[in-house]
Amino acid sequence: LLPMSLQPSSSIDGSSVDEQVDEQTEVIEASQSSVSSSQARKGNWLLMLAAFGIVLGGGFVLWRILGSRSGPPQGMEMSQAVPVTLARLQETTVRDETAFVGTLDAQSGVLLQPEADGRLVRIYVSAGDQVEAGDPIMELRADRSQSELNAALASVSAARSARDNSRAQLRSLEAQRIRFEADVNLQNIEYGRTQRLVEQGALSQQNLDEVERDRNAALASLRAAVEEIEAAQASLDQADAFFNQSEATAAATREDLLDKTVTAPIGGIIGDIPVNLGDYVQLGTTLTSITQNDNLEIDIAVPAEQADRLEPGMLVELVRFGASEPVAEGAISFVSPQTDVNTQTVLAKARFSNAAGRLQDNQRLDVRVVFDEQPGLLVPADAITRLGGQAFVYVAADPEVPEDSASEDPASEDATSAAPPGQAAGQSEPQQVAKLRPVTLGAMQGNDIQVLDGLSPGETIVTSGLLNLQDGSPIMPQSETSDDGQGAPQASTE
Repeated sequence: LLPMSLQPSSSIDGSSVDEQVDEQTEVIEASQSSVSSSQARKGNWLLMLAAFGIVLGGGFVLWRILGSRSGPPQGMEMSQAVPVTLARLQETTVRDETAFVGTLDAQSGVLLQPEADGRLVRIYVSAGDQVEAGDPIMELRADRSQSELNAALASVSAARSARDNSRAQLRSLEAQRIRFEADVNLQNIEYGRTQRLVEQGALSQQNLDEVERDRNAALASLRAAVEEIEAAQASLDQADAFFNQSEATAAATREDLLDKTVTAPIGGIIGDIPVNLGDYVQLGTTLTSITQNDNLEIDIAVPAEQADRLEPGMLVELVRFGASEPVAEGAISFVSPQTDVNTQTVLAKARFSNAAGRLQDNQRLDVRVVFDEQPGLLVPADAITRLGGQAFVYVAADPEVPEDSASEDPASEDATSAAPPGQAAGQSEPQQVAKLRPVTLGAMQGNDIQVLDGLSPGETIVTSGLLNLQDGSPIMPQSETSDDGQGAPQASTE
């Protein structure tokens, strides 16, 4: 559209119109050329902005790449380091052991029981007291009367009199037997002499018959005397037996009338006392018990498939439930040659000295049987990381040195060399990284795990703060533990 000034008017002549048209045409062309130059300048600015953005982005990417190779800037690494706890590995003793459960049994112990019925009149000890052999424990008063003792003593006197009479009668009969034997000998001599005289015709047969009669009478008297002696001897034996029985009865009655003192047959610890003062106890009643805890024995039921590994003298440790340190050490003293048909286990026994008094009879404990011991490495179970079924351990290492570090300023190298190994110049904390190391694990030993392959003595591993770590992450050691060779780390501030 033309401007209003270019519209034809009846008041303007033809020449004036042509001139105005030419002028306006020049103005329009000049405006178009000005607009074209402005659009060209605007396009140039956009191209410059795009190129600047590309250069800036490339520089940022290049800075990240170079920064990842040379490490984070000084002052930034400290803020990104993960606080961890380190442990230095040392070779220790690794055990091949198996845990069982057993009950201790005292080798010496007695139950105190009264030897006669009676009433309890005194108790000298309390449960848990230590006593020696011969110490008084309790006193009983027997339930017997004086009349019973008098009757027993009278019976003893009668038995003694009967015995004495039997002895006297026996002596008398023995004297008669001697006389009868002499008479028989005399009659035998007389019979021989008379028989010879009768044969010679000096005496008649009647004389021989009279002598033979007298000899037979003497023999009969001797046989009677012998029988009386045998009867008297039997009577004397019976009188002796009755006398001994009467004396024993009298002695028992006399002892029952006295205060009976129950003494300790062995030294040990007094157990529970189930009776009270004034109780009437009978023969066979349990008064208390005495147990010697100086030496204890424990029964171990070992599966039959492990029985061939048992040997007398093998180390055995007793551990309280929930604890890890042993309370006592002993040795295998017996291995049964038979397998239990019901449990398919083999009985083994181990003995323990209890001089410190830390063990008790019938106490139930964990039992560790040590089959073998050998040197090896142990790491805490918390230091193990598992990825894809493989076990790993984070090892503390110095960061990798860039290849172009040799071209740095000598003054900078001197400043860096002045710092300790693994520590940047001007910093007070070590600059280390955590390296992921695959390991091969063995058996558990307490809270530790044996490492069969992947680590060496002297290396330092990360034991805490693993959840915030990745391979190559910078770490900030808070403290360092050193294995003392017995599986018990000792903390030391670094």
